[in-house]
Amino acid sequence: MPWQLVPLKGGALLSLPDGRSAVVGRGPGCDLSLDDDTISRRHAELRPDAAGIALRDLGSSNGVRVNGVKVTQTRLAESDLVTFGQLAFRVVRTPVEDAAGVREPAPEAELPPGTIVRSIDVSSGGGALARLQAERLARLLELAQKLSGAIELDALLALIVAQAAALLPVDRVALLLEQEGELRLAHWHNRLGAAPVAVPRSIARQAFRDRTPVSSENALADPRFQSGSVVQGQVRAALCVPLLADQERVLGVLYVDSLTAAQPFSESDAALCFAFGGLAAVSIAKAHFAEAARREAVSRANFERFFAPGVAAQIAAHQSGARPGGERRAVTVLYSDVRGFTRLAETLPPEAVAAQLSEYFAAMVELVFAHGGTLDKFIGDALLAVWGAPLPATDAADQALAAARAMQGAMGGLNAHWCTVGQPALGVGIGLHHGDAFTGTIGSPRRLEYTVIGDVVNVAARLCAAAEAGEIVLSESVRENLDQASALSAAEPLALRGREAAVTAYRIGAQNG
Repeated sequence: MPWQLVPLKGGALLSLPDGRSAVVGRGPGCDLSLDDDTISRRHAELRPDAAGIALRDLGSSNGVRVNGVKVTQTRLAESDLVTFGQLAFRVVRTPVEDAAGVREPAPEAELPPGTIVRSIDVSSGGGALARLQAERLARLLELAQKLSGAIELDALLALIVAQAAALLPVDRVALLLEQEGELRLAHWHNRLGAAPVAVPRSIARQAFRDRTPVSSENALADPRFQSGSVVQGQVRAALCVPLLADQERVLGVLYVDSLTAAQPFSESDAALCFAFGGLAAVSIAKAHFAEAARREAVSRANFERFFAPGVAAQIAAHQSGARPGGERRAVTVLYSDVRGFTRLAETLPPEAVAAQLSEYFAAMVELVFAHGGTLDKFIGDALLAVWGAPLPATDAADQALAAARAMQGAMGGLNAHWCTVGQPALGVGIGLHHGDAFTGTIGSPRRLEYTVIGDVVNVAARLCAAAEAGEIVLSESVRENLDQASALSAAEPLALRGREAAVTAYRIGAQNG
């Protein structure tokens, strides 16, 4: 029997292949590709068969959880909740056609003829909520304590459904959450089988829209509808309550029904379920907040590889994840290069070269960040940084020049330290250029890098090549955007490799400031 993984937060279904195992991961070549920072390159292996799915964690960084419990190897059954990193999926059998060409029911259904649907007033003066009995209030308090201890969203949804199933004499429970304007099935319990609960859309939408409990009961009095398999296939009583996080927000609905009960749900049942739905909504909102904070922390940690911490925090707080694309904007580019590095690499062990280069880069990147710059990349012993992206800066040229001066100034202290430990001194040349560039993320969804592309980068690299050790060479376009242009030395034309016309440039070094 084919199997599928249904994402809880929307998106494409993952269909498992028949007769062979499938690898879930972020790396190339995986059978089931998941693009998320919390997914390892080879996260887990799934081997489906007629009875279920054998699951094995492949040493992933963020683990695999089944129904909220971390596992390394287990079997999955229908309706199980499996979470890879932070991505959660429901295990379902692939819908198939029977001999008559009829497909399995969808998680929504229409009400049968003769069904009475009514809203229940539980919260106004004298409503059923005010008349709840003491033992039911005590039960609510107990449930509130249980829900307050669950922060992980997947485990919380499973707990809500399990407690709702124990709260009232019901056969089925369904938790639907609002996503992109639609109510989507997030978790369910079916005492009568493993099939997903088909929730009548009219009841769910009415409870969500009116923010009040909605009940239904089968009003058909004909004896033909009261026995045998007909009774088993009919919803005899249903109740749906909104999940009110506060007076303004409805997160979804909680639906319960019975295919076997002789009586419809009472007003007291509706009041109890409504109150429980409010407790569940508050817990879900808290879990959403905690999950968003975790994702922002992961996103911020990734961005801090490129941006100053303050800039990284702004970006992480205003986007859900980097995607390919960018824009054209004016930037100032800094290109620095260690002089004589090739000769140094030939005379020292590679471990010593790597250690000294790492120490050098750590100091330089801190100075770039201290002046509001963005680290683009390391290229061997070269460093590429940019100002004016991803956030615009009116003082990009001034900040870039200040960073360049600070970097050259820091070399004195670094060289003095290296001299005391027997390491060679390093000299650095720096080039600065200002102009338009493409700035943004490029690559594939599997691997994205933030970068700047354009002639402005090439010119900065050529100016760097013209700089002596301890020197900064900047272009006329940088000078035009400086507030303190008068402090520069006299202009000189520089012939740069790959360019026909000379470039007007200015040198800053020990001898000229």
